[in-house]
Amino acid sequence: MNKNYSLHKILEKDNCPFQEKEYSRFKFGDKFYAEKFAKELFDGFVNEYHDLLLSNQEIVILPSPYLSIPTASNFLCYYFKKQLNSFLFKNNKKASIESKIYRNQTYVTDYGNLDFEERVKLISNDTYYIDRNFIDGKLCIFVDDIKITGSHEHTVNKILNQYNVNGDFIFLYFAELTNKEIHPNIENHYNYYSVKTVEDIVNIINSDHFQYNTRIVKFILSLNEDEFSFLANNISLEKSNDLFHLAISNNYHQILEYKNNINVIKID
Repeated sequence: MNKNYSLHKILEKDNCPFQEKEYSRFKFGDKFYAEKFAKELFDGFVNEYHDLLLSNQEIVILPSPYLSIPTASNFLCYYFKKQLNSFLFKNNKKASIESKIYRNQTYVTDYGNLDFEERVKLISNDTYYIDRNFIDGKLCIFVDDIKITGSHEHTVNKILNQYNVNGDFIFLYFAELTNKEIHPNIENHYNYYSVKTVEDIVNIINSDHFQYNTRIVKFILSLNEDEFSFLANNISLEKSNDLFHLAISNNYHQILEYKNNINVIKID
């Protein structure tokens, strides 16, 4: 079984079915909206898949692939799992378990402006690993925030086939671009709706529900010298240290475009 579910359908370019400001902050690390979106997503999903969730299958939840720094969808996945496990508890069922697809990313390009072929070509050079024995034969729910071209789903299916994984697979999205006449670059309109300047980034980092994710780390490390200096001087030493350790954990210090900024905040 291979199924899809999306809570919101994007049908018109100028009529977004969710709050763009909230979505943008979510994409840049505001966990308040990750929790809000996860609850909305679960409420919609359980209405359609109630019986399947209460079947005797073991359930595995997987966010979009990453190596060391979580994606925004990882936090969506975390809160979705809490909702799911509460539902399973109330129905005297086993809790779901979490797994992940490891991804060694090879590029710095923001693919929010790319079409399907360009996205697939870009991510095809990445390497992936999944623990086949851990998820084989289970109900696997792959959670992502948005489906624009389907390149992510295409890649995950390719990985599942490569590792010969058997099971029931559901690809779950907070939103989906269903009108294919709309250019895929609408994704970056949503991503950057609340993020226009480095001051916007500082505001999010200093908010009460912030946690770094892949998008904001890459964005920060790509800032020019003046912008990065402003950011480093307007966040706490703790947040700066967290940024440094996350960056090197993903081997970003070996990427030329990121090296200078990492060296600015390196810990002696």
